[in-house]
Amino acid sequence: MSPRCFVVGHPIAHSRSPLIHGEWLRQYQLAGSYERVDVAPSELPGFIARLRDGEFAGGNVTVPHKEAVMALVDGISDAGRAVGAVNTLWRDGGRILADNTDVPGFLAHLDATVPGWQGRVGTALILGAGGAARGICYGLRSRGVGRILIVNRSRERADELAAALGRPLETGDWGQRDRLVGLADLIVNTTALGMQGKPALEIDLSGLRPGTIVDDIVYAPLKTALLADAERRGGIPVDGLGMLLHQAAPGFTRWFGVTPKVTPALRALIEADILKA
Repeated sequence: MSPRCFVVGHPIAHSRSPLIHGEWLRQYQLAGSYERVDVAPSELPGFIARLRDGEFAGGNVTVPHKEAVMALVDGISDAGRAVGAVNTLWRDGGRILADNTDVPGFLAHLDATVPGWQGRVGTALILGAGGAARGICYGLRSRGVGRILIVNRSRERADELAAALGRPLETGDWGQRDRLVGLADLIVNTTALGMQGKPALEIDLSGLRPGTIVDDIVYAPLKTALLADAERRGGIPVDGLGMLLHQAAPGFTRWFGVTPKVTPALRALIEADILKA
């Protein structure tokens, strides 16, 4: 029986995951399917029961279920526990296991875009303190980044994140972000600010040192105002689309038994879909 996989969320029509996984299924000539399933929060336990019963091989979980689903599975990866959210599920015998692939997705895209970045990053400045920030801080800490500064509009939330993950995380006030730019070797925007339809990310990059890596996890628009400004000032821009593509790969490997590659052709396919939206 061909593996049947899914992405669940509410709403879910916007998800580009079926386009990514569908292209890999076509490229590797694999039998199987990947579909969107709109599941309201009250319906999540029933849907997970369908996965447990073998209707699906596994799938992805997106907003608003990334935290709630953790109580419904049998095993969670270290990354998933540390971040407090998961996005990838698979069956292992009679058990359902879960992982957070945003962490390796972020790191894999950074590795591909700026090879050897670890040797040049002593201090990272993280904008935001939500779920994405938590995963990215966990990943940077695992790679040995020596100082991770978090600034968030709510200082309390930044403090909670730093307390949860511990050293080398520390926090600053949102109002300090312009001054902290000059201290950073890597700046990551983990907020939705700058996304199409959202308010702009207001930050002064005049203190940016040439060669500083600036990573924006927003991928619509493909080149955000933050990345364009960083590039003009001699920074190295890293866009959010690559993270989206790379985070999809571990799940595909689990479900279909093939490790897919993130290729220029795949990127072009998703870029075209974003541009027509």
